[in-house]
Amino acid sequence: MAEIRDIEVVVFDVLGTLVDEPGGLRAEIRAAVPASGDAPVEELLGVWQRHIEREQRRIAEGHRPYVPSEVLDGEAARLVADRAGLTDPAAVARLATAGRRLPPWGDSVAALDRLAQRFPVLGLSNADRSTLLRLGAHAGLRWHLALSGEAVRAYKPAPEIYRLAVDAAGCPAGRVLMVAAHAWDLRGARASGMRTAYVRRPVGDPPTESDSFDGRFRGLDELVTELTA
Repeated sequence: MAEIRDIEVVVFDVLGTLVDEPGGLRAEIRAAVPASGDAPVEELLGVWQRHIEREQRRIAEGHRPYVPSEVLDGEAARLVADRAGLTDPAAVARLATAGRRLPPWGDSVAALDRLAQRFPVLGLSNADRSTLLRLGAHAGLRWHLALSGEAVRAYKPAPEIYRLAVDAAGCPAGRVLMVAAHAWDLRGARASGMRTAYVRRPVGDPPTESDSFDGRFRGLDELVTELTA
């Protein structure tokens, strides 16, 4: 933990920080391919995740034009379907929208409710706008504004995404707190002048000893208690 003061706006990463992205995808894959055991489901989840990571990296490096996350999800769903031998078009189409139905972590809803009574709260995500809209409704996440990298045609950790959040906050970057379970995300925010708080999740990218974040918390309850003290 650490003391975080002089914050005006709190910005949350969504995928992995507020919602359990791997767990939700795993459940959707299992529903689409009900005969699969644990090992095949994990293999198919890996197919999905590697495709998303690879294509986002290709876009960041200029090897592919920007496409919104729903396009990448559709591609990943088809790859999973091909690997699993899934041929039902309706099942493949539903799998492609799995990102709209990810479950919140156990502390996410209550923590956002508490925090939103004291601070403007933003979501900042690589998910496209329509996916983010439906995901927020599905998971019951309370934020005052949800921002997508689609607005600047980029994926985090591109600096223009963090500038998008700072511009929306309408205050100096040093008074905007970025909260994430991914150290790579927080490094990008810190490079843009934002304050940073790491929240531990079962999934994510833990910080290294050399990471200088403003706070490290075991969960959102700790973070909210610190911010509202």
